[in-house]
Amino acid sequence: MPVTVLIPTLLRPYVDGRSEVSMDLHGRHDVCSLLDRLGEGRPLLEQRIREETGALRRYVNIYVDGEDVRRLDGLGTAVPAGATVMIVQSVAGG
Repeated sequence: MPVTVLIPTLLRPYVDGRSEVSMDLHGRHDVCSLLDRLGEGRPLLEQRIREETGALRRYVNIYVDGEDVRRLDGLGTAVPAGATVMIVQSVAGG
């Protein structure tokens, strides 16, 4: 069963304008490996989501089936088959 990744408006130009990406993941996966796969061939998307160290950028939140991964196991949070992963990029301004 594929994992659905919901893409925020600001990141859609990096995934051909799509609002969601369906990914077939086989075996056990976590948020880190999901982001690795999502970022393959999309270096600018990767830069918008994670820092050079691999950590999530401060203003990016990721939810797996509605649960904030920062309150779970961070990038090590398991992504079960059929999960919905939502990427939320905060926008600041004044």
